[in-house]
Amino acid sequence: MKRHALMWILWPSFLIAGATSATVFALVDPLDIEFLGYIQAGRQVVYAGGFFLFWLMAALSSALTIHMAPRGRVVDEFDDPI
Repeated sequence: MKRHALMWILWPSFLIAGATSATVFALVDPLDIEFLGYIQAGRQVVYAGGFFLFWLMAALSSALTIHMAPRGRVVDEFDDPI
């Protein structure tokens, strides 16, 4: 994968992860979250884990978008470039 494609994936997903983390953790207190029913993690662990989970999900979405984007010259029905 080319470096600029990696930048197209990671930078927007980083911004979305930051916005999503801010939104989610404004509504949910990390100390109220229990894992597997009884394990309670600290606030910073949940903040960091949530951020990286959101970043991973957004990066996968961006990577799928780049993978499915048309390659090469895009033309209309009259063979004119768009």
